[in-house]
Amino acid sequence: MRLVILGGGGFRVPLVYRALLADRAEGRVTEVVLHDVDAARLGAIARVLDEQAAGVPAAPAVRVTTDLDEALRGADFVFSAIRVGGLEGRAADERVALAEGVLGQETVGAGGIAYGLRTVPVAVDIARRVARLAPDAWVINFTNPAGLVTEAMSRHIGDRAIGICDSPVGLGRRVARLLGAEPRGAWLDYVGLNHLGWLRGLQVDGADLLPRLLADRDLLESFEEGKLFGADWLQSLGAIPNEYLHYYYFNREAVAAYRGAERTRGAFLHDQQARFYEEMRNPEAAAFKTWDATRAEREATYMEHSREAAGAGERAPEDMESGGYEQVALALMRAIARDERATLILNVRNRTTLAELDADAVIEVPCLVDASGPHPATVTPLPGHATGLVCAVKAVEREVLAAAESGSRATAVKAFALHPLVDSVSVARRLMDGYARAHPGLAYLT
Repeated sequence: MRLVILGGGGFRVPLVYRALLADRAEGRVTEVVLHDVDAARLGAIARVLDEQAAGVPAAPAVRVTTDLDEALRGADFVFSAIRVGGLEGRAADERVALAEGVLGQETVGAGGIAYGLRTVPVAVDIARRVARLAPDAWVINFTNPAGLVTEAMSRHIGDRAIGICDSPVGLGRRVARLLGAEPRGAWLDYVGLNHLGWLRGLQVDGADLLPRLLADRDLLESFEEGKLFGADWLQSLGAIPNEYLHYYYFNREAVAAYRGAERTRGAFLHDQQARFYEEMRNPEAAAFKTWDATRAEREATYMEHSREAAGAGERAPEDMESGGYEQVALALMRAIARDERATLILNVRNRTTLAELDADAVIEVPCLVDASGPHPATVTPLPGHATGLVCAVKAVEREVLAAAESGSRATAVKAFALHPLVDSVSVARRLMDGYARAHPGLAYLT
């Protein structure tokens, strides 16, 4: 089975390869094709993978290419992990937004819109190529903003476009372990959009364990989301929000933390990864050891500004465990390729899951997966406050898609202006002007 990774020179690719190395079952991935527009980055990651594979019998073969069509031909699965504009673009997204006093995080608010506007046209081109060159392939999208990009691709390849994220998995794992349950045996009642969802229940053997957590203040404040949001707010919600909802519920504090930081998250990652790729220019450098040390630093500083704003302190060691999105991806491929039925939280088309949204809207929800792909599970309706936020953000995503399709600058401004975290049409116009100056790739918006 052939797996193609787009953005194959990206820093997180070795996580995927590590999961593949551990898979010894029949029908596993035997060939990995790495595609990237940057040949030097491709070479660096190929070295890391080569060292990972040392001593592993029958490790999946790795091939690299900068030719997109060549990469896609014959693919069984395509992982899309591209970053249009690189980390320089992410840092610019943050900088432009913060200059206007609004959040610039890469998936939330103004930064997410800017990232989406320059990523959607590229993602659509990839989807069209897949439809032509590998019509039977499944596309597993890691590219942020994951829900938005998955919806853009699904318009061209339908349900074969599936988005994944490790945030719901991590949340469910933390809550299950806190309650003394085995994470793999728990059913997560989780629903929303990517980076905008709520865990409303955790069922084990038919019993919902979440009320016990919500009733215990000390237990609530002992794990990451409890420290971020506080016991009082979680008890008021009656649910555990995805960590990214901190940007909505505590927006002023989050913006203040970002503005007061020495460097934004994007700038930090840009500098950190630049050092890694520079070190990889040395043919004598220990590729995997260097990569792994860089990865550990990255994980330790995840959502650092939000934890600072909440006074949550450093991340606990158990919150930095591996087994995130790469394990979700592997389980998804197994379920489809081998008909090994699995339940996974995925970004898929809504169909009839949430009555407030149309059938083609991509949502994040538990899915039953088999050889025919993912099937969204039936979930209870969201409460009014959550429905309002989901519908508002989905409307913004639709404006981004419309702007990318039409090339309309006015529609792009509308997307900024309608977002709950952008508080003025005038600010939206200035954001559009700032992003147009920062990103030549947005010149298509006129």
